[in-house]
Amino acid sequence: MNKASTTLFESDLNLKLLNRGKVRDIYEVDDSHLLIVTTDRLSAFDVVMPQPIPGKGEVLTRVANFWFDRTRDIVPNHLADIPLEEIVTDPRQREILGDRWIVVRKLKPLPVEAIVRGYLIGSGWKEYQQTGSVCGIPLPGGLQQAARLPEPIFTPSTKAEVGDHDVNISFEQAKALLGEEIAIQVRDISLAIYRQAAHYALEKGIIIADTKFEFGLDGEGRIQLIDEVLTPDSSRFWPASSYRPGCSPPSFDKQFVRDYLETLDWDKRPPGPELPQEVIDKTAEKYQEAEKRLTGDWHAGKDRAG
Repeated sequence: MNKASTTLFESDLNLKLLNRGKVRDIYEVDDSHLLIVTTDRLSAFDVVMPQPIPGKGEVLTRVANFWFDRTRDIVPNHLADIPLEEIVTDPRQREILGDRWIVVRKLKPLPVEAIVRGYLIGSGWKEYQQTGSVCGIPLPGGLQQAARLPEPIFTPSTKAEVGDHDVNISFEQAKALLGEEIAIQVRDISLAIYRQAAHYALEKGIIIADTKFEFGLDGEGRIQLIDEVLTPDSSRFWPASSYRPGCSPPSFDKQFVRDYLETLDWDKRPPGPELPQEVIDKTAEKYQEAEKRLTGDWHAGKDRAG
């Protein structure tokens, strides 16, 4: 694993920029492929913070590639085997990108985020306190905050534009958006990935409390895993050694930033507040620790162009 030599808040390549999202910059390679750059931007409560987290984009990319590799037996993904130097010819630009890039096949994104929860936390915990259920799924009474659920549950949401908040929906609403057959496939694939990943991560001392997946369809209507997968940005990672139900556990993800922001008089609307250097450094450490625990030496010997 290479330590980031630069911090990248916003990429600037000699390619057509299609979209600059909360974290990722997406460029067009050709009619069939995209270059996705995962920057060091950090979003919390769907607002991009004004300062980057050093090395974050490289960590997210390497962790996602690790999981893309491990989940191929469950579902194919969008990665394309095209070297970076064929796309970005400027050596300096490739150096700045570091490990923050992937080349992917263009697919048709599904308009639903596939969220799987194994533990009762976040918006699920808030809803459970009010209704005893999460996204219309009844749960046993008397569960504590951060309790492990009897079985992982699939709780989809709609995708939000930058600055907006995702909205939880029921499985019936997901079927209306996707069609019954696709919705069932997305649910079953998501639960299968989560179960496999949660088992593996627990062996490495990490609890995956919840996570979100995104899927797309290829030209023949087959489901593919896209975007990122099981990273500290798309998941809640808790250290298993200090897990105790009844409170919000410490985490390896951006929950550290969320917890800090909750102490501020901020309405969770853009612009995001300046982060103290201590919060930036601690968050970077947490991302790096998650990568080290999960991927180990998997990246050793991997020949990444650029």
